[in-house]
Amino acid sequence: MMTQAGMDNKKINNGNGSPTKSINLNEVYAVKRSDGSWRSAEVIQTRGTQDCVEYYVHYSGLNRRLDEWVNSDRIENIKNGNHLIGNDEQPERKLTRNQKRKHDEINHVQTPYDEMDPTTAALEREHEDFTKIKYCDSIVFGTYEVDTWYFSPYPEEYEKCKRLYICEFCLRYMKFARTYIKHKSQCPHRKPPGEEIYRHDSISVYEIDAKENKIYCQNLCLLAKLFLDHKTLYFDIEPFIMYVLCEVDKEGAHLVGYFSKERNSPENHNVACILTLPPYQRKGYGKFLIQFSYELSKRDGQVGTPEKPLSDLGKLSYRSYWSWVLLDFLKDLQGTVSIKELSNLTSITEDDIISTLQMLNIVKYWKGQHIICVTPKQVEEHLKSENYRAPSLTVQQDCLKWGVKKLGIKSTRATKKQKSGD
Repeated sequence: MMTQAGMDNKKINNGNGSPTKSINLNEVYAVKRSDGSWRSAEVIQTRGTQDCVEYYVHYSGLNRRLDEWVNSDRIENIKNGNHLIGNDEQPERKLTRNQKRKHDEINHVQTPYDEMDPTTAALEREHEDFTKIKYCDSIVFGTYEVDTWYFSPYPEEYEKCKRLYICEFCLRYMKFARTYIKHKSQCPHRKPPGEEIYRHDSISVYEIDAKENKIYCQNLCLLAKLFLDHKTLYFDIEPFIMYVLCEVDKEGAHLVGYFSKERNSPENHNVACILTLPPYQRKGYGKFLIQFSYELSKRDGQVGTPEKPLSDLGKLSYRSYWSWVLLDFLKDLQGTVSIKELSNLTSITEDDIISTLQMLNIVKYWKGQHIICVTPKQVEEHLKSENYRAPSLTVQQDCLKWGVKKLGIKSTRATKKQKSGD
């Protein structure tokens, strides 16, 4: 293995023995992305041997999820990059705040440090330094091979494997295909631990106490970190409960996604972390998980909100869900309704409601309070949008078997008068 220092400022072979180009760490080049487009990118790290080197690059202005390992054939000197689309070759036009926010989220634009407050910027820099390099390129999970998005702190002997093999039932992780094949033939598990609290057709949700199923939940968090940038919970998981969504067939309950929540959250967070695995995205499961979290809040008689910050995909999903819930309510409204009343009816916090209505441009601030100003035609037009349509999957109330006293969960109303505890 060639060291980082040995790769700096030297001509590299492309694998067939012929010298190619000098590529230096921490410098910017034109890099060809997997979709064939070219973009400016910084070379952050190298791996491989003298004869076969890969470079880890971060594309300028894009979310770190799109960072990847590339070979020298995909790297050119920036001076030769006349075909770059670094910031998209579009005529400059002034965007409103909402338009800019939507554009940045859809196009995975990372928020610059100078647009953050000093404390957030410092924390973000520290987080980025710790999770800068993603060594695991993909995982084999069930019948899928899935490209990973971010670094995850697997034990040292696993963290630099290009590919990991993960059992979809017990979540044990392995380095070698032969180990994985043997494990699959012997693994006794065909569903998550914990209790099944929801079943409708082939959709199932399990409630898992992390205190009683520590290894499974730790492995779930390590798996999730491969696809979530800001997830920091890996090992101190006992205060949390996991809600695991599965597709069920004759082979077993296949993990689709999950969300976690604190057993007792002083801030009324109804979600600590939420993820739909990439093979199951764009099928309605993300909004199903969001709706499920709010159904639990309703049964607790409280409003709830997810922990922040949300990922860029998380923001899109939550805004779409909140918009659908509010618009669906407003389309049948006779008379007027206050923000507080909306919050009590939907279990969505007033702040989340206000930010959503502002995005939809149907709220005004008048005499010290926010007033909903919308016509039936405006609601109808919004509901025609693909972003605000009714979800394809919704929670069936009579299929949810859950109560706030389970697993030591205490009603937030009760904890207002007495100290909460396990």
